[in-house]
Amino acid sequence: MAWVLLLIAGVFEVVWATMIKHADSITDWLITLFFIGVSFLLLIRSYKTIPVAAAYTVFVGIGTGATYFVGILMGEPFSIIQLLFLAILLAGIVGMKVFTDSHKERSEQ
Repeated sequence: MAWVLLLIAGVFEVVWATMIKHADSITDWLITLFFIGVSFLLLIRSYKTIPVAAAYTVFVGIGTGATYFVGILMGEPFSIIQLLFLAILLAGIVGMKVFTDSHKERSEQ
């Protein structure tokens, strides 16, 4: 369940990171702040089960990768070399997820 919360937190991060660029009214900023708050609350909640280093790495990776692709869809420039380095980043994030045993580490405490 913590990984699901972390995934949702990452999705919310993409929303608020994208909204920051386009926010130009008080309502836009209030909505953006809402998404920031919910995103970080879900991230903090995931820390109860998932080790902090793994959770934060996955959170930032989701935000980085998905925000990059949302930016491309919204007309921002991209290059093959950027995609290569993004793939390297995402490989590291998958590695953090695969090699983190959250149940064993938390049950020993």
